[in-house]
Order: sequence, then structure tokens, then C-alpha cells
Amino acid sequence: MTSTSAPAHRDRRSTTASLLVRVLFLGAVLAITAFAIPVMLQLQQWMWLIVTVLAAVTIFVLYSTKRFVPGKYLFPGTFFLVVFLITPIILTIGYSFTNFGDGTRGSKEQAINSIIANSVQQTDDSTWYNLSIATQGDPVAGPFTLFLVDPEDGTIYKGDEETALEEVPAGEVTVAGDRVTEAEGYEILDARQINDAYDAIQQVAVPIDDSSAVRVQGTNQAFEGTTVLSYDEATDTITNSSTGDTYTVGKIGDTEYFVDSNGKRAFSQSWLQNVGLSNYERLFTNATIAKQFGAAFLWTLVFAIGSVGLTFIVGFGLALVLNDERMKGRRLYRSILLMPYAVPGFISLLVWSNFYNRDFGLINETLGLSLNWMGDPTLAKVAVLLTNLWMGFPYMFIVSTGALQSIPSDVMEAARMDGASRLQTTVKVVTPLLLVAVAPLLVASFAFNFNNFNAIQLLTEGGPFLPGEYTRGGTDILISMIYRIAFGGSGADFGFASAVSVALFVLTGIIAAIQFRFTNVLEDVN
Repeated sequence: MTSTSAPAHRDRRSTTASLLVRVLFLGAVLAITAFAIPVMLQLQQWMWLIVTVLAAVTIFVLYSTKRFVPGKYLFPGTFFLVVFLITPIILTIGYSFTNFGDGTRGSKEQAINSIIANSVQQTDDSTWYNLSIATQGDPVAGPFTLFLVDPEDGTIYKGDEETALEEVPAGEVTVAGDRVTEAEGYEILDARQINDAYDAIQQVAVPIDDSSAVRVQGTNQAFEGTTVLSYDEATDTITNSSTGDTYTVGKIGDTEYFVDSNGKRAFSQSWLQNVGLSNYERLFTNATIAKQFGAAFLWTLVFAIGSVGLTFIVGFGLALVLNDERMKGRRLYRSILLMPYAVPGFISLLVWSNFYNRDFGLINETLGLSLNWMGDPTLAKVAVLLTNLWMGFPYMFIVSTGALQSIPSDVMEAARMDGASRLQTTVKVVTPLLLVAVAPLLVASFAFNFNNFNAIQLLTEGGPFLPGEYTRGGTDILISMIYRIAFGGSGADFGFASAVSVALFVLTGIIAAIQFRFTNVLEDVN
């Protein structure tokens, strides 16, 4: 007799394990969602809130039943596509219609609170606190939270520029030497970190009420002072109690500020505002910016086409040579040629940047030259192309070697029998067949080099720069120019940088579409 009890037990155990895994997975999703939603509501991250809720609902619908089998497999890829590609694109397009940047990142209420808090002045009866500076973000950029200890009674407080000062239960922090040394969920900055972020920390002011706030004094103390400025919501004005001056809201350019009686900006802070197509108008109608954008676009094309063309020619040529069966030691030569590809790109770029040193660089020393590689715009461009050639030809060599080995040998033998020379066979038979396989990779390589930020930033940092020019250097491609606009020393302008990014995205898409249209011609080769 055949027993069926063992398979039945195995089926029940498998069903139980599957159910347990499903319950644990859905429970984890529910816990993460329940934790994330209040945080996003507090931070007013509406788009990410919508994405989180929709993702959670979709997960429960798909994975709580045995139905929707195709959806179970399609959802993970779709989810990551939305999170890491589509949502950032939407956010970038949205920011391109705003004045988002330094001093214009928050709401109007936050800007007013910052202006009022920064007007704090010390009085004779000011309370002094022992200060610890903490952050939940970047130790250099912040945002920063102040942890204060009253030396008289040991009361502990915390607050930041957006949250009023509040008392902290002693059990939530660790105090040593009358200062907070540990706080759950925060990183307490050490002396070196405070020094790196000193300028930003000195601007931090924590509001207490409408007329007082706490300001940082030095690196380990803070005081409670009185605010000189006050805001009147009814008239939407700010008044200086010490001078009697009143500041109203006025528009300078496309951004609203609090201005004085002469219409001049009274404070550096503003707030996030919708500026419509202003950033795009600035890009295409401002003569100086349009010229810089055009020059960067032309050099980007030259850089991308030159990088792809040179690396392909060298890689294909070496692949042809080492594909000849008469050559001995081909494996050794191929291994040597792959060495530049094995070295991390950022290391190669930093090493090559030293090679171009005018006085001590390897190239000038070896060739007996005194060329100012990094000081002359043309030579700097040549240096970028040479370096990218060194880093890129091994990839083209690998691709071409694989494509050559996939071409049937009888095709080349037939060409030779028809009287074609080796050169004619290579040019008229081998190359077209190889391009059928590698053309999509060439298009992808072009798109990569079109946005090859590392090759520029690590090698030349976009330079050399003309006198008085800080937005675009002689070797800046569009993506490095965007980086300089967004994070440059003259102040971040994320709104305008987003507009340039959108323009770059459209240009890249158009060029890639044109390239794929031309590569379709190669399909007739087969």
C-alpha cells in the first residue's frame, strides 16, 4: 500500500510556513507605514506620504491573497522605478517652477520666525545655559538642535529654529559635566564638527515666545535674550522696536522679501514661492546665462562624442589585433589591457590630475614640456579627453572582443575568397556586423558621458575659470555646470538648477532618440 500521510504533512507544513512568512511581511509593512506617516505629516512631505500610503495599500492587496499572481512579481520593480526615478523627476520639475535655494527653503512662517529669533539681544538679566549642539542630519549643514542645561537647577531644554524651546525629561538624555553628552535619536557634535559648522551654528536661534529667544554664544554657551523685531500678522509687517522702522513685503525680481521704506531688502531670509516660468525665461533669455549654457552644451557634445569615438576606435583596434590567432600570449595582453578598467575611476582621475601638473607632473617631466594643462582651456579639454580615453578604452575592448568572437569565421573566409584584402574585410564586413551588436552600447556610453560628472569634477573641477567667472569653467559640461549653480560658493539656487536639469533631461532624451533612429539602419546588415 502507498502512504499519503507524509506528502500531506509536508503540504501542511509548507502552507503554515508560507502563511507565517506572509503575516510577518505584512506586519513589518504595517509597522513601517505606521511609523513613517506621522513623520511625513510633521515634515509636510505630501508626495512621499502619498507614495508610502499607495505602496502600503498595494502590498496588502497583492500579498494578502493568493490572487493577482502577475502583480506580485511586477510590483517590486515598479515600486523602485517610482521611488528612485519617477518621483525624483517629478520633484525636480516641481522645484524648477520655484525660487528654492539658500534663504528660500521653508514656509513664510518659518522665515518670519527665523528673522525674529535672529534679532535676539542680550539683557542684564539674561539667563545663561550650558550648551550642547546636536543634529539628526548632516553635522556640517544641519539642521541643528540645541540642548541646554540650566546651571542653577539642572533643568534640561531642547529646541531648534522651527520648534520652540521645551523641557526634556532627564531620562531621555545623558548629562555629564553639566552638559548633555548623549540624546536618543541625535548626534552630539564634537569640537571638530562644531568648528566645521561654526558659521551656520552661530546663526541658530531658538524661539521661546513672541518676544524672547535663545541664541548661541561661542561653542558651549547660549543665552536667553529679548527680540528686537516683532511681527504683526494683521498688517503683514515686521517692526524694529529699537529704531521704529517697519518692514513690509515687497517683490525683488521674482521673489518676495521684507523690504524697508526704500524698497531695499531688509533681511536675507525669504520663503519658498512659485515663480512660474521665470527660471526657464532666465535660462533662455538672459544673454550671459544663455551663452554659458550654449557653450557648455557644445563642449558636452564634443566631450561625449570624442570620448565614445576615441575609446571605441582604440578598443576596437586592440580587439582586432588580439583576435588574430597567430599572435601568441593573447590572454596575457588582454589581462594587461583590462588593468585600467580594474582601478576605481575616482582613483584614476585623481592620479591623472597630478600627471598634468605644470611643474612636477609626469607628462611634462617625461616629455620635457612646460605646458600649462590646467590653466589653458584648450589644453584642459585635451587632458579631459585623454584621461577619459585611458579609462574608457578597456570597456570598448571587452565589448569589441566579444562581438568579434561572435562573428562566424566563414563570413570572413567568404570575403577573402571573393578577393577582399584584410583591410577591406575589416572595413566592409567585420565592422558593420560588429556595429549591429555594439551600437546600443555606444548610445548608452554616449548618454553616460553626456552626464559624466566625475570625469570633470575630479580632474579639473570644471576649470580653468576666466576672470570674474564662477558659474561655468572652461571644461564644465552641463551636469557640472548645474552642480555649480546648485551648490556653488555664491549660494545654492536649486530652483534654477532644476530648470537647467529639466532642459538637460530633454536634450539627452532627444539626442538618444536620434541616435537610436540612426542605429536602426544597422538592422538591415543582418
